[in-house]
Amino acid sequence: MSAVKAWEGRTRPPRAVVGSQISRDEEMFGAAFDRHVVRRFLTYVHPYRRRLYAAIGALLLFTGAQLAIPLVIRYAIDHAIVPLGGDTRLLGFAVIIFALVILVNYASNFTQDWLVSLTGEQVIFDLRRAMFAHLQYVALAFMDKTEVGRMMSRLQGDVYSLQEFLENSITAFGDLLLLFGIVAIMLWLDFDLGLLTLSVVPILFFVRMVWLPRARVAFRHARETNSIANGALAEGIHAVRTVQGMRREAINFDLYDEKATDNLNAHLRSAQYAQVMVPIVDTLTGAALGVVMVVGGSLVLDDALDLGVMAAFLFYVQRFFDPIRSLTIQYSIMQRAMASGQRIFEVLDVPLAVQDKPDAISPETVAGRIEFRDVTFGYEKNQPVLKNINFTIEPGETVALVGPTGSGKTSTTALLHRFYDVWTGAILLDGHDVRDYSSAALGKNIAMVLQDPFLFTGTIRDNIRFRTAEATDQDIERAARIVGAHPFIMRWPDGYDTVLDQGGGNLSLGQRQLLSFARALVADARVLVLDEATANIDSYTERQIQIGLTALLEGRTGIVIAHRLATVRDADRIIVLQDGRIVETGTHQELTGRKGLYARLYALNYTSFDDLPEDLIRDALSETARS
Repeated sequence: MSAVKAWEGRTRPPRAVVGSQISRDEEMFGAAFDRHVVRRFLTYVHPYRRRLYAAIGALLLFTGAQLAIPLVIRYAIDHAIVPLGGDTRLLGFAVIIFALVILVNYASNFTQDWLVSLTGEQVIFDLRRAMFAHLQYVALAFMDKTEVGRMMSRLQGDVYSLQEFLENSITAFGDLLLLFGIVAIMLWLDFDLGLLTLSVVPILFFVRMVWLPRARVAFRHARETNSIANGALAEGIHAVRTVQGMRREAINFDLYDEKATDNLNAHLRSAQYAQVMVPIVDTLTGAALGVVMVVGGSLVLDDALDLGVMAAFLFYVQRFFDPIRSLTIQYSIMQRAMASGQRIFEVLDVPLAVQDKPDAISPETVAGRIEFRDVTFGYEKNQPVLKNINFTIEPGETVALVGPTGSGKTSTTALLHRFYDVWTGAILLDGHDVRDYSSAALGKNIAMVLQDPFLFTGTIRDNIRFRTAEATDQDIERAARIVGAHPFIMRWPDGYDTVLDQGGGNLSLGQRQLLSFARALVADARVLVLDEATANIDSYTERQIQIGLTALLEGRTGIVIAHRLATVRDADRIIVLQDGRIVETGTHQELTGRKGLYARLYALNYTSFDDLPEDLIRDALSETARS
């Protein structure tokens, strides 16, 4: 009984087949074999090649032990059991050999599985690290156009598919060896009976030729509907507040139920195709066993065939179709892995946003003088967002950038931080082109506070010192007091050690913004960029943090972007942009006196319509419509 269990124990589905149906919107199946993908993937496997060589050696031992088990049984039957009286010494010898083969079978199987799993986990760990590290520096133009869900799919699902491929490649190699070994041994034991037994194989290949294309379509459709259903589920969860606010619960459920039903039907159909091969293989196995029993039994009765040979044939026939079944599943795994590998290496091949020059300068600090010289830039070819921009900001000066939506305000600051490179012209920081600085130097000396600040899961203290890990508790509290965040922080039982929910969900929008102000203050950068930084703060809070902003900007070069023009009235200078060009420059008093674009925008934002001349209202509304 143990021999049969050891022999049949080799049958197992490829690793991680369950759960491999990852939802994604992209094509799931590619070519069965892509040399480029495999070559790139092997570069990550190469550091662990010795471990894989050892795994292959263990696999060879394991396959040899599998092939040897029926031969040992045949020897015991023909030499120690069938002869009259038997031979206890030969039987004892056969038992010892059998025990050794079983021990080798177990040890080699365990070693192979352990080494392959260990290597697979390490390779996938290296791939994920490489992708994450690359995405930290990748061009923002790529990130702007890439959905987060698809990127997560590549980091998780696609990488997992390659792990499946690595682990199951070893298994597939073992299945092929076992398949050819069984054929060779059966033909060696008895050529005629072997050929007769293999006569059912053409039927199997014909069935597979008919089954495979239909099954592939069914599997693909199941994954596509799975992606659609999961997308609807994620959207419903993300937008639950809007759904409840619009009282669309019943409508949304019906929409999701339709997609879920399609997914169920597709999976049921794919399950039918997946299971149809099992009874076919079992039937062919039974037919082959019947051939061996009838023909082999007749030969044994006629003394034309040893009983041990027939017993070995029964074992081999019983095992023959298992590798074929396994290879069918692994074919689909290989297809999925090739498509996943293409997507992974597409990410790794995305060019970096900017690359430091070999001799990039990295000063400890800068004075903060900024100059734009004839800067032209756009995100799409032949569609400039900024056109021949020229201005200078002196150290310690606060300059506001205002203008209608789409006029290029945020693009200006993105170029200063070198998230993108200019098309023509140059941006100078202390007389040096920003392209001559290392990105680390720019990050250290330019701090940005955005309209939608991102807070990380962790404590309030960790979020404030996110840029400067060495900041002391005194530095953190001082920054929070200056920007007015200290009172609401101390209302929490744990104060600065309060753990924030994902994205700071347990704080109001205004509180999150105040923490981002404190974070910028702790960073102590010489250049401070406020991009719509007070958009999410109520008027009362906004007035309170004006005092904090004065302290925040003291001794620093400040660039303030705002649609709420009350924020920029105290700026040293205001630059007004329209359609990517500078149309006005001056102080608040100067610009309001000119009755130009700034005056119209300011009037539209902060003056009652009852107090405005009709022509100014019309001009302001027209300007807003154009933006």
